[in-house]
Amino acid sequence: MRTSPSGTALRLGARSLGYAELHELALRWAGALHAAPSGPPRTVGVLTDRTLEGYAGILAALYAGATVVPLHAGFPLGRTRRMLATARVDVVVADAPGLAVLRELANHGPELPVFAPSAGDDGPGPVPPVARPLDAPARVRDTDTAYILFTSGSTGRPKGVPITHAMTRHYFRHVDQHYGFRPDDAFSQTFDLNFDCAMFDMFCAWGAGASLHPVPAQAYRDLPGFFAERALTVWFSAPSAISLARRTGGLAPGGMPTLRWSLFAGEALRAADVLDWQSAAPASTVANLYGPTELTLTITGHRWSPRTSPGLCVNGLVPIGAVHAGHDHLLLAPDGRFSEHEGELCVTGPQMTPGYLEPQDDEGRFLRHGGRRWYRTGDRVRTLPDGELVYLGRRDSQVQVNGWRVELSEIEHALSACPGVGEAVAVTRPAGGTDEIVVFYTGERVPPARLTKQLAELLPKGMLPRRFTHLDRFPLNSNRKIDRRHLAEQAAEDATERPGTVRTD
Repeated sequence: MRTSPSGTALRLGARSLGYAELHELALRWAGALHAAPSGPPRTVGVLTDRTLEGYAGILAALYAGATVVPLHAGFPLGRTRRMLATARVDVVVADAPGLAVLRELANHGPELPVFAPSAGDDGPGPVPPVARPLDAPARVRDTDTAYILFTSGSTGRPKGVPITHAMTRHYFRHVDQHYGFRPDDAFSQTFDLNFDCAMFDMFCAWGAGASLHPVPAQAYRDLPGFFAERALTVWFSAPSAISLARRTGGLAPGGMPTLRWSLFAGEALRAADVLDWQSAAPASTVANLYGPTELTLTITGHRWSPRTSPGLCVNGLVPIGAVHAGHDHLLLAPDGRFSEHEGELCVTGPQMTPGYLEPQDDEGRFLRHGGRRWYRTGDRVRTLPDGELVYLGRRDSQVQVNGWRVELSEIEHALSACPGVGEAVAVTRPAGGTDEIVVFYTGERVPPARLTKQLAELLPKGMLPRRFTHLDRFPLNSNRKIDRRHLAEQAAEDATERPGTVRTD
C-alpha cells in the first residue's frame, strides 16, 4: 500500500478496489476474526472462489497473525473435511459456494465457526461480521507458518505443506531482484487460490503496488480482448493455457502487445508453445519457472532466449533453469548414488518446508546427506553445459514395458512432431500381465497406421504405443493443467477395447 496508496489493488469483473480500501477491509475483517468467541484464531481456512471474500479473507487472516489454509469448494466433501482437521482450522472465511460446502459438512460432523461477510442476516456462524478493526497487521515471527497448502498424496489422502514467513520472505526477495515488477504493472491471476502459484500473483502484484486481475473462464474465448481491456503486462499460468488460447484463436501474431512478462509453471513447457506465445506477445520476456509446493512456489527459472534456448531443449521441453541463490541441489541416480549429470532433483535451503503436517508423510520425501536435510522432488532432471537444469519427467514416468525402459516424455515429443498432431500425452495401462503404452493426442484425426509408421522412424519397436486416442481437447484440472490422472483412468477403462483405433471424445 505504501508503494501505490491511490492505485488499484484488485479488479474483480467491473469492480475495482484500491489499496486503501482493500487494506481497510482486511483490517476490519481481521478484527472480526479476533472477536470470535473462541478468541483470536491460529489457523483460518479460506473456502472461496476467486472472489472478494477470498482475496480479502487471505489478507485478513494474515493481518490477524494466523496461518492461512486456502481451500476449494469443488473438492469432495471428505477431502475438505480431512484438510480442515489436519490443519486444525479454527474458523473458516467463506463465500456463497464455500457456505454451501460448510452446510453439507455440518450435517456430518461438528460445525466450525464461520465468517461469511457477504451472507447477510441469514448467514451462519458466531463470528461477528462487524467488529472493531485492527489498528495494524499483527506481528509475526519468521518461524510462524504463513500458509498451509495441500498436495496430492500417494496414499490417496492430501498432504499438508506448511510454508513459513521466513520461506516466503526469501522467495519474494529473490523475485523482486529478478523481475523488477513495477506499480504500473497489471498482473493476471489464472490459478485458483488453493494452488501455490496464486500466492505469486497476489504478493508479487501487491508487493510492487501493481494491480491484480483474476481471469474469468469466459475471457479465454477472447484473450487478446481481455489483455487489451486490462492492459495486462504480467501473465502467469500453467502451459496448458497456451493450448487453450490457440484453440480459441488467441495467439494471432501481435495479439497481446501489452505483455512484458510471460511466466509459466506447474507443468512442462514445450518449446513449440513458447514460439507461438512469443509471436502473440512479441514485447514480452518468457520465463519457465519450476518448483514443488514444498520448496515455496518456484525454485528455478529459465529466461527464454530465441538465440540460445532452442538448442538447450530436451524432448522439446524448455530448460527449467538454475536453482535459486542460497540453495544447494543434488541429483540422485536410480542406484542411490549421486550424479553430476542426471537424476532425481534434491534441494536444500531456506525455501524448503520444515516437513509435512503429519510426520509420517515425511518418509521417502526427505534424505540426509552431508549433515543436511534435502527435499526429494521426485522429478528427474539433466544438467546442461551452462549449469542450468532441464526437466526429463517424473521419477515414476520412466516405465518398463516388455523389458524396455521407456521415458514417456520422449514418446510425447516424438508424436507431437508427426504432421497433424497438436499435443500428446502418453500413459500406461495394465495388459496381459504387463504394461502397454497408450497415447492421447489433439489436432487432426490421423489414421493409427500412419502414426505408427511415423513413430517407427523415431522410436524403437518396444516403445511404440499400442493405442492412439484422439481428443478435441485435453481434460484440465482446476488449475488448468492437463489432468494426466484422468487420462490414465480413461486408458484403463478402455483396456477391453481393441487397441490401435482412433477414438473421438
